[in-house]
Amino acid sequence: MADTNEIQSQEGAPAEAGTAEAPANPNNRGPRGGRGRGGPPGGGNNRGGRDNRGGRDNRGRGGPGADDGGEELIEKLVHINRVSKTVKGGKRFGFAALVVVGDGKGRVGFGHGKAREVPEAISKATAAAKKAMVRVPLKEGRTLHHDGNGHFGAGLVTLRSAPQGTGIIAGGPMRAVFESLGVADVVTKSVGTSNPYNMIRATFEALTSQTSPKAVAQRRGKKIADLIGRGGSQTAEADAAAVTE
Repeated sequence: MADTNEIQSQEGAPAEAGTAEAPANPNNRGPRGGRGRGGPPGGGNNRGGRDNRGGRDNRGRGGPGADDGGEELIEKLVHINRVSKTVKGGKRFGFAALVVVGDGKGRVGFGHGKAREVPEAISKATAAAKKAMVRVPLKEGRTLHHDGNGHFGAGLVTLRSAPQGTGIIAGGPMRAVFESLGVADVVTKSVGTSNPYNMIRATFEALTSQTSPKAVAQRRGKKIADLIGRGGSQTAEADAAAVTE
């Protein structure tokens, strides 16, 4: 009987040792919290790491960095025209838009876009206008430095600077250009065609020919006061100091 008890005790010893080393069993996954769902942060399968994807929004489409320089532009729809194309089985309609874009501080541009839907045509024209913006020197930030003429096709326009309080005396597409440009006082006259495309192009031809006393003085190597004083101005120095562009 004694030998039998010793054999049973020896056979039972490995069983107790196996119980103590149970974590070494590859099939034993341990507590449920150790699998990552309810376990501590930093686990192998911690699903909380998905929150890091939120950083993509700051660099993507809707993030704060997606704004185009933060510049506020004035967009004006000048003209929209419905066009049609005759195809087999009927007519296919589309739309053409003419848009003027400016920052109200001396920069302006125009663009043309065509699409099957009106909003898409306007967006195309706006994008084209932003790419074709030009800078026009303004006197005191409110009017033109000098008179100018523009011609395109059958359109002929005349632009004249005006004293303060005159307002924008212009009609049709030309008014949209000056409002977007930031001009407050100007007198204009359009002769010939009333086609908005030709009027806009003639107006831009006259605007791009504008020069400022500062630019002329730099080109000729003189001072601004010398150029202004030649016209008989008694306050040439004060007028030259007031010229900022």
